[in-house]
Amino acid sequence: MSAFPLSRSLAPGTGPARARRALRRTAVVGALAAAGVLAGAGAAFAHVTVHPDSYPKGASDGTLTFRVPNEEDKADTTKVDVFFPSDQPIASVLVSPVPGWTATVKTVKLTKPIVTDDGNITDAVSEVLWTGGRITPGQYQDFTVAFGQLPSGADSLAFKTLQTYSDGDIVRWIDQQQPGQAEPEHPAPVLTLTAAAPDDSDGGATAGAGATPASAAPSTAAKATTAAASSSSDSTARTLGIAGLVVAVLALAAAGYGLLRGRSRQ
Repeated sequence: MSAFPLSRSLAPGTGPARARRALRRTAVVGALAAAGVLAGAGAAFAHVTVHPDSYPKGASDGTLTFRVPNEEDKADTTKVDVFFPSDQPIASVLVSPVPGWTATVKTVKLTKPIVTDDGNITDAVSEVLWTGGRITPGQYQDFTVAFGQLPSGADSLAFKTLQTYSDGDIVRWIDQQQPGQAEPEHPAPVLTLTAAAPDDSDGGATAGAGATPASAAPSTAAKATTAAASSSSDSTARTLGIAGLVVAVLALAAAGYGLLRGRSRQ
């Protein structure tokens, strides 16, 4: 009898070759899953958005930040043009400086003046244009303006935006979401206007200097909720991106381990 064990014949479709095929399928599935997760995370960052995304109607002395991501791979964003709503005008804004960028505020004459306690306002902001700077691929830039007072006669304000790239391409963020339909490809940034808090200035005055007016609580809560929602959205997108990377790494590790085992068996 031979001192060496007889080699066993392998049936077709079994052994190292079959293991390698299975591992290749595992790697492909893992890569596709990672790509899907990353694509979903990227979509959350790709839109031009306004922050916060809501304010009470008629709110005054607040700020709006327009977040502009660069979604191109081989071109820089060189110009951002934000158009303010003409049917619900905002009388005035102040622009926060952004290093490397020049801001131009354009106004328009109103056919119907805005009546305020300080008199009638005949001009309103029509657009704010930022030029001179660059947003490189994979980055974003925040552009912030401070407003005097928001309109009180609408439920939302759409800020249509044109994003110009160094290769001449212009992305028009002007589409508006329609009820019951999917989100458009290039949605305009929309600010939701919520019901204004009731005026309780008398109650706050009689409560004493150390008390907080009742009207301040809903406003503070609304701002906190908005900030939390915005932070949650960004955190979700980042989590999805990290999850996709983890899936890809695990798939590649499994494939490498399987190939090594297959070779050792041979």
